Amino acid sequence: MPKVTKEDALLYHSRCRQGKVEVIPTKPYFTQYDLSLAYTPGVAFPCLEIEKNPEDAYKYTAKGNLVAVISNGTAVLGLGDIGTLAGKPVMEGKGLLFKVFADVDVFDIEVDEKNPEKLIEFCRQIAPTFGGINLEDIKAPECFEVEEKLKKMLDIPVFHDDQHGTAIISAAGLLNCLEITGKKIENIRLAVCGAGAAAISCSRLYVSLGLKRENIVMVDTKGVINRKRKDLNKYKQEFITDRDIDTLAQAVIGADIFLGLSAANMMTKEMLASMAKNPIVFAMANPNPEISFEDAMATRTDLIFATGRSDYPNQINNVLGFPYIFRGALDVRASTINEEMKLAASKALAALAREPVPDVVAKAYNVDKLAFGKDYIIPKPLDPRLISRVASAVARAAIETGVAKIIIKDWKAYENSLDQRTSVHIRKIGEISALCV
Repeated sequence: MPKVTKEDALLYHSRCRQGKVEVIPTKPYFTQYDLSLAYTPGVAFPCLEIEKNPEDAYKYTAKGNLVAVISNGTAVLGLGDIGTLAGKPVMEGKGLLFKVFADVDVFDIEVDEKNPEKLIEFCRQIAPTFGGINLEDIKAPECFEVEEKLKKMLDIPVFHDDQHGTAIISAAGLLNCLEITGKKIENIRLAVCGAGAAAISCSRLYVSLGLKRENIVMVDTKGVINRKRKDLNKYKQEFITDRDIDTLAQAVIGADIFLGLSAANMMTKEMLASMAKNPIVFAMANPNPEISFEDAMATRTDLIFATGRSDYPNQINNVLGFPYIFRGALDVRASTINEEMKLAASKALAALAREPVPDVVAKAYNVDKLAFGKDYIIPKPLDPRLISRVASAVARAAIETGVAKIIIKDWKAYENSLDQRTSVHIRKIGEISALCV
């Protein structure tokens, strides 16, 4: 893949129709009669039906396939607190990915509000418009409070992707790393570099998979989160260690997993060399990881290495998760995205990576072959099987845990319908590549 330049990126966003998304009509509008049905007087009839039965909004409006991507711009994609307007290109990009990969419609909404209580109230007030809310680029610890309170208030899925997306995808990679190395999750030791939203959510999800909380050492900018610290918020306090250590270098000694969600160059070659046999290194700082691929490979030959970058093997890419998680949740009209649904997504991704990879996927990435192993622990984003595997697993988990309003009886028919959406997204990828050439 050619290196992304500033000039190319600005041209991509500005050429022809500015930005990355648009709204298009889904019903005929060519005649006066069409317009009378779309607006007055015809629109009164579905309005009155919805007044009698609010659930009919899913029948007569776009609510059931519409997600709000909401951000206050306080933690934008490795750029920090750059503000709501500056973060808008990211939110539009999220909308593009939702549509292209899972045929989910999105309104991106940038909210100029840093007070979490006011942001929560804003989201509550606009929630009737949407079938789900994707919170995006809201800094920790406020992001935890915003999501937690909205999930209690609303009967639609609320999902902070910066927390759970990375957790779900990396958990899939972790399951396959354990399969390759033969290690048992209940025995492994985890060193976490970073203590923000993603780090805490990853650690929580790994615990749900069976990792023992006492085997986790988390490190923030001030050192190890331990009993000596008196400056910890309630979210960091979940991961206080009883070990008498203070530094990242001490935390990684003998660790089976290094989880990096912090900043570039936090891990040295010496730290990597001190880890346990067959270490697993998820160095996910963007754009530059905690240790470079080159340095890691020069230090250990027995490791499995993953980053957030697309130019190295094993990219932990959130696009493997959020479009399909919302797709499954929306299709069964789930009231929430619970732990079981997240775990179902992780396990579906892990299982898919173990299957033979179609040649069309290898061709898309300009390689001869892709096969399960140390350099392929999670599926590639352009794998057309993702939507039917992940969305159906999420939908099934929603039904089994009692949070779904629609019960799917014919799973084969549902998966076939998802495959049809996949063919749409592949076609759209081709269209987007050719836009404005």
